[in-house]
Amino acid sequence: MLRSLQVFGSLALLQAVASQQIWDIWQTTWDRDMLFTYFKPTDPINFVTPGAIGNADIVIHDSSVYQTVYGFGASLTDSSAELFNNLKAYRVQNSGSYWKLMHYLFNATDGANSAGFSYIRVPLGATDFSANTYSYDDTSGDTSLNNFDINAAPSDIFSVIQDILSINHMARFHILPWSPPGWMKSGGTMRGGLLNTQYINTMANYLLKSVQAFLDKGIPIYSISIQNEPENNDSTYPTCNMSVATEAQIGLALRTLLNNHGLSSVKIIGYDHNWVDAANYPVQLMQQAGSAFDGVSFHCYRGSVSDQALFTSQYPNKEVYFTECSGTLGSDWWNDIKWYTDNIFIGSISYGSSSGLMWNLALDGSGQPSLPGIDSCGGGCRGVVQINNNGTWSVNQEFYSMAQASKAILPRDAGGPWGQRIGVSIGGSLDWALVVGAYKTGRVSSSDWNRYSIVVLNWDDSASTTWNPQPVKATIEFRGMQATYTFPVGVTTLWWYAPN
Repeated sequence: MLRSLQVFGSLALLQAVASQQIWDIWQTTWDRDMLFTYFKPTDPINFVTPGAIGNADIVIHDSSVYQTVYGFGASLTDSSAELFNNLKAYRVQNSGSYWKLMHYLFNATDGANSAGFSYIRVPLGATDFSANTYSYDDTSGDTSLNNFDINAAPSDIFSVIQDILSINHMARFHILPWSPPGWMKSGGTMRGGLLNTQYINTMANYLLKSVQAFLDKGIPIYSISIQNEPENNDSTYPTCNMSVATEAQIGLALRTLLNNHGLSSVKIIGYDHNWVDAANYPVQLMQQAGSAFDGVSFHCYRGSVSDQALFTSQYPNKEVYFTECSGTLGSDWWNDIKWYTDNIFIGSISYGSSSGLMWNLALDGSGQPSLPGIDSCGGGCRGVVQINNNGTWSVNQEFYSMAQASKAILPRDAGGPWGQRIGVSIGGSLDWALVVGAYKTGRVSSSDWNRYSIVVLNWDDSASTTWNPQPVKATIEFRGMQATYTFPVGVTTLWWYAPN
């Protein structure tokens, strides 16, 4: 009898998977024929009894469940906020343009024609993309922080955040300074230099006050970092070279302050710098102050994505985030999408990240506005969005590659869980042609079937020899059943449903 029940249960599971069909596809192709375009296939893509594998064979290992992915997005710099508010000012002449863009970027409702960006990084004070250099307390020697004022930041920042929250209440905000106030530093300037260690506790209080000030404006804070790029010492814009020991001490002090003020849920994320030093700075930070830090975050500018494993192999229970990479003006659209998808929006997630972010959320077509005299990005930084001074906007390659990934992990239900990375492997004669990320999104009701998503980069464009983009016929193996789909050169996101 038990044997019969086991066989019946196995047959029922196979029948459930076999009855599933892939109906929902989002796609961006190298030739721009499809640009984050949603469509349903002419004929349903069925999971059936397995046959011969395709030229590539995507095998889903759904019993291997890894980290939750909390979203994709970028930094809302002062420059980005200024451009968004300029666009909003055109609401009379170009009705709805601002809100159309905001919904396209941030609406995370299931089924919406939008990217659902949900992880936003917000600088505390000036960056290289501000009109001038400022902090929240520029009164020299004000160790009690009596003159702390978050309204030193442009009001544009807070109005744009409130608009984001009106569209996407699930949005997470990660705040951090590019520099402490200049009077706390060697040289007395925010542009380069070191934090004087006598101000370690003062800086921890400064960060606490920052969290509280955002909350007072109705802005929830998911996480905070101690210092952006602590190994960067650039005199052309706000930076601070901060040792591991100093960041560790600030982190320990801040953790205590947050806990004592009822803010224990606010995560502290360390490092926030390049892949290249993953085995050193963030590891030493955990050794010195692991109790204070929930995890670390990485940037793309030096090193490779595989370097993340040098950290996660030593601290597998700490969280990892990817928080910055900038587009550069004049670079190639399709080559950028390949690189971003391979290294960040599939790659960094595959190496344990719970987020994937670009740098400026918006800039104009010249990479402006910016702080005068900066040396950022060489030929100029490119935003995820280009906003023009005539009230028009367009999205760049950063948007398309990131939006494809975002669709795979957004909650299926209102108030439901975010997607989790699951195991996936690729076989077949063209296994090299595809890069794949796989995800499971749970449901609010246990009776509802989970959503299983894959994000697939087909980069078989023969670009190293003669340009000859080739679609790849692939099989998708899931719980002993098989579906077949031909992936064009580009990025494709598709999903199906199955019981847990």
